[in-house]
Amino acid sequence: MAIVWIPSLLRRLTGGKAELRADGTTVREVVDQLEALHPGLKARLVEDGRLKPSFAVVVDGFSSDLGLRHPLTADSELHFVPALSGG
Repeated sequence: MAIVWIPSLLRRLTGGKAELRADGTTVREVVDQLEALHPGLKARLVEDGRLKPSFAVVVDGFSSDLGLRHPLTADSELHFVPALSGG
């Protein structure tokens, strides 16, 4: 199972949990499984079938340009990172 780190601004949807485990071969499959366990999480992360621009996804320590299509292994670590803005 992949380890999924939840940013603090979304933890109210996970009962305060910062770390979850989910099965899936892509980020999309993991998000779908998390939505089944924690309703409302997907709506905060996904819009029009894509990861919202307000979030970046980091898989196994590397920022992904593939978003929800990024492939995962059973021992992947997945972080949803709120995008930084400002200048």
